[in-house]
Amino acid sequence: MTQTPALFNSASIRRSAPALAASVLALLLAACGSPPAGRMSDVARAEAVAPLAGKAAVRTAMPMAVGGQVLYAPSPAGIEDLRPANTEKYGEINTNPVHEVAKEPVSTFSIDVDTGSYANVRRFLNDGRLPPVDAVRVEELINYFPYDYPRPAAGSPHPFGVTTEVAQSPWKADAQLLRIAIQAADKTLGSLPPANLVFLVDVSGSMQAADKLPLVKRTLRLLTEQLRPQDRVTIVTYASGEKLVLPPTPGSNKEAILAVVNALQAGGSTAGEAAIQMAYREAQKAWQRNGINRILLATDGDFNVGITDFNTLKGMVAEKRKSGISLTTLGFGTGNYNERLMEQLADAGDGNYSYIDSELEAKKVLRQQLTSTLATVAQDVKVQVEFNPATVSQYRLVGYENRLLRKEDFNNDQVDAGDIGAGHGVTALYEIIPAGKPGWLSDSRYQPKAAPAGHGNELAFVQLRYKPVGKSTSVLMSTPVPVGARALAQASTDMRFATAVASYGQLLRGGQYTGQFGWNDTVALAQGALGADPFGLRKELVELAGVARSLSSKPGARPPLQISR
Repeated sequence: MTQTPALFNSASIRRSAPALAASVLALLLAACGSPPAGRMSDVARAEAVAPLAGKAAVRTAMPMAVGGQVLYAPSPAGIEDLRPANTEKYGEINTNPVHEVAKEPVSTFSIDVDTGSYANVRRFLNDGRLPPVDAVRVEELINYFPYDYPRPAAGSPHPFGVTTEVAQSPWKADAQLLRIAIQAADKTLGSLPPANLVFLVDVSGSMQAADKLPLVKRTLRLLTEQLRPQDRVTIVTYASGEKLVLPPTPGSNKEAILAVVNALQAGGSTAGEAAIQMAYREAQKAWQRNGINRILLATDGDFNVGITDFNTLKGMVAEKRKSGISLTTLGFGTGNYNERLMEQLADAGDGNYSYIDSELEAKKVLRQQLTSTLATVAQDVKVQVEFNPATVSQYRLVGYENRLLRKEDFNNDQVDAGDIGAGHGVTALYEIIPAGKPGWLSDSRYQPKAAPAGHGNELAFVQLRYKPVGKSTSVLMSTPVPVGARALAQASTDMRFATAVASYGQLLRGGQYTGQFGWNDTVALAQGALGADPFGLRKELVELAGVARSLSSKPGARPPLQISR
């Protein structure tokens, strides 16, 4: 039978009053050719409204007389049923606990340069909803912003600089914040080696929405504009099957690349696993020796055909990274978005994860930060902090919950960790309790206090390990952190703003450790640390924190989302 026009798929009509929506549906059905009078079969009724429902079940319909014929349209109750069921998936995050230095003086984690959580959280707030708690990864919020951190000194053997700063914590009396800042050297696009890029594009039926494939196409156009003659682009699409739609093509032939991008259409189921395999094969065929070899996966992550098991997919990508081909994931869309898969695939594939919620975000990731997105300057970057029991009694790491490593992993070059791209900055915050000050934990009745250690003028000793690109043996860097904390108001602008972002993220997660420091304080702190802000990103954070403040004050503001893990 004739299906309803795509117009009725628009979000504006789906959100209309039920009675109006039912009337519009009836008129559209009449315009498209009405079925014979009489009762339609259940199957026919389901077909009539299936395009409206996406993957949600159609439960009810009501007869309507139009032009002397009886048509079946969703009942008012049924209109609610047509709203797509929320099947977004997020990995569970358990906030880092407090540790006693006397028992666990060493903290180890992998760096994280992903920024997808920030844009995804922004999407929820812009839609007037608080995000699911597990959508908020605090380190990705902090690392979304550029900071004015010192880069490696001229002649330095290391590809990044490491600095620390200590200030009073706004969240707990007598506590201090230790900031570890890593800043990679930047590169110009022209200085990058030739790039072998495979665009792996999801064109399944779930990508039809305006914030999915149409936005993917605009994103790929932005990247294509910046290609150089020495670059090569391959395009693989997948829906019910995978297809090579553009063999390796020089970046100078932008017309051919854009013609394929512009012709992309959505339809079919989602066989993602086979397509990933094909993308790696095509990337291997066009291998650039001493160049950039990277797959850019653009999808909502809703794999539903073939191998769909999360651990199997992640394991496959982890194995493929040994070929020297990295995987960057670009997430799109709402409703069925699989954020857990997108973030973890990029992690396993030695790439980075971004969520694209607008063309402005696409420009940030693939224009303003293109060298960071494409060019890796250090691999398997690990951080290990040893706290001095003579000066620090307790500590907690803010964020990085799914990047934690065991102590012994730090020296083991077989253990994978995060990579850092050209120009990337990484920030880590620890909240610490100076020795002799009350902390989160009570003193033990029976365990003796730690004996004073040497180096009484140090709070901690920070070590980093990384592998130079293409090398299998790691290089060690280290720096001590001297005792001495400034008042937060006298701290650097970057320190104050990073603290404000950390407050924003922790409050979105429930504010377990923020004490009496609430939304008003967070907004004021961010407002006073805008700095130069050339792209208006910090100002946007102030606005989003204001939105979150207003939503948090409303009972039942957090949506009853059914989140799968």
